[in-house]
Amino acid sequence: MDFIPHTDAQRREMLEAIGAASAEDLFADIPPAMRAGELNLPAGHSEIWVRNHLEHLAAKNATHLTPFVGGGFYDHYVPSAVTAILRRGELYTAYTPYQAEASQGTLQAIYEYQTAICRLTGMEVANASLYDGGTALYEAAMMATRLTGRNKIVLDSGVNPIYRNMLHGYTRNLNVAFREVPTACGPTPRDQVEPFLDEETAAIVLQNPNFFGFIDDLADVVDMAHRVGALAVMSCYPISLGLVKTPGEMGVDIATGEGQSLGLPLSFGGPYLGFMATRKKFIRQMPGRLAGVTHDKEGRRGFVLTLQTREQHIRRQGATSNICTNEALCALAALVYLSLVGKEGLKEVAQLCADKAAYAAQRLDRIDGVSVHRAAPFFNEFVCDLPVYAGEIVSGLIEKGYAGGFPLAQYYPGMEKRLLVAVTEKRTREEIGAFAEALEGLL
Repeated sequence: MDFIPHTDAQRREMLEAIGAASAEDLFADIPPAMRAGELNLPAGHSEIWVRNHLEHLAAKNATHLTPFVGGGFYDHYVPSAVTAILRRGELYTAYTPYQAEASQGTLQAIYEYQTAICRLTGMEVANASLYDGGTALYEAAMMATRLTGRNKIVLDSGVNPIYRNMLHGYTRNLNVAFREVPTACGPTPRDQVEPFLDEETAAIVLQNPNFFGFIDDLADVVDMAHRVGALAVMSCYPISLGLVKTPGEMGVDIATGEGQSLGLPLSFGGPYLGFMATRKKFIRQMPGRLAGVTHDKEGRRGFVLTLQTREQHIRRQGATSNICTNEALCALAALVYLSLVGKEGLKEVAQLCADKAAYAAQRLDRIDGVSVHRAAPFFNEFVCDLPVYAGEIVSGLIEKGYAGGFPLAQYYPGMEKRLLVAVTEKRTREEIGAFAEALEGLL
């Protein structure tokens, strides 16, 4: 039937058509213990009451904390214009551009986003966005296995541990073997990497800056991979690209990253944005889809989906991915942010992050018992050695109004007294000083 049954007669007619005596028959195959119980919803209330109640519940979230925590997700300033543009009706409600003739605005926005990501990363082609930085890295690893016909992935331990867990989780039932470079609280250890690379390696997965905050020119590691026929995959922090060498300049084959820092608020964990860029010769193995520009028979410019190798469009076994999507609204936020700040503005934001992190490291270094790791230059995040367990300090800092960093022992056994501290352009000199004093008081 092509209608929603509104009357009892219509409902009975629909049940008869499918051979059911009652609506309860539709659930006969579900054991009673597994069926949903009563929802136990309260009686209806006025809009004013409901709004006040929800605001009361929301106020229980500790949003007053001054954040010095990063680990892949950062408290950057989002210009008001980003939100204003994003909430325009024609953008806020736009859906997947299946029909090019009816989706020129959405397709052009995606095309411009792809262009911005290519310029940001120094790569040749970008796709129409992915779920987040972790799934983008997984997609890149799988893309490398398809391109090389190999199944071994060498994984640097300086890659975000959340992403590494995602890589292992998504590939648990696939024929993919991981070899992890031993952990070093510093830049990538070259002498540890080279023995892992051989003719069975599909790719080496790197990160810059790495999870410990260190900046590294990984061009030599990329060369090591290329010498054995493997690809180099790099996860990068987009704001840092205002200052540091791009993946393209290092010879990387596939660059990915988390786009949250490009105009998206932290929002208690999402929605976020994964980006991916690669070399043109690898374009047909990219996941998801790619927006392109063309001309019609009358010479008018138009935007289309040039490639769309998702399972919705081709046979399942021929799809490059079954989990990727087009995060168009989040991608648009990144595009608007990058357009607003521009090339010089991005450099300024990156420089502010680096300078304020350097100042914070100096302040914390002056505290008795605290030592900042300086194995290599860092961007906006650094590791502190503490005289006590980092987890206890973080709990104490919350009571003083600070989200005071990331205890590394959560993912790195043996680092119980190490704390990862992040600083963005939003942190003021006064906030950094007060944070240092709060930490010193706890110690």
